[in-house]
Amino acid sequence: MKILVVDDEQEIAGIVKAYLEREGYQVVLAGDGKSALALVRSQSPDLLVLDLMLPEVSGWDVCRAIRKESNLPIIMLTARDEVADRIVGLELGADDYVTKPFDPKELVSRVKAVLRRSQTPPKALLRVGNLAIDTEKHRLYRGDTAVNGLTPSEFELVRVLAENPGRVFTRMQLLDRLQGDAYEGYERTIDSHIKNLRRKIEIDAEHPRYIVTVHGVGYKLEES
Repeated sequence: MKILVVDDEQEIAGIVKAYLEREGYQVVLAGDGKSALALVRSQSPDLLVLDLMLPEVSGWDVCRAIRKESNLPIIMLTARDEVADRIVGLELGADDYVTKPFDPKELVSRVKAVLRRSQTPPKALLRVGNLAIDTEKHRLYRGDTAVNGLTPSEFELVRVLAENPGRVFTRMQLLDRLQGDAYEGYERTIDSHIKNLRRKIEIDAEHPRYIVTVHGVGYKLEES
């Protein structure tokens, strides 16, 4: 599988490239946002590791532009570790967020987890109320209307909830399902994904009828 790594720090990009190639991935490098967008369109990578602080075009703008065109899995890699920055990145459609300095082995683990979520799961059709989740084709329908633009993480999240309708999941439980290992301190990641999902699924995102908040606990998918 092909991974595009975008970072203007050549040393960091080289380290990431070496670790990913050691795991058998093909790696393409870009040093700025403009080049990144061109390579996404010409190389069709399977995943993007994207630094936020880039020359010319920022990582945020790259992410925003990509999300208008595709559901390419995106992991943001940056020195900006404030919670607000993580939330903004996730709300733009990033699937995960790794802060510098980082352990390259952790990044590889995150890459594997996001790629697993983006690949086709076993054939199944899940129905909850008037929602239908086709896990073979990675499609979600509300009634007869297709819900488009779901990222791999968003699709995996709604799939987990749909497999257990009515069950309340804590944020840490959902994180564990998404990443394979719940990372303490990243619980608000789930809130960002839920917010994005509601925008795409709900008729009125401010008054959700499908993905419901259970205050003090977490979230569930309503059965009715």
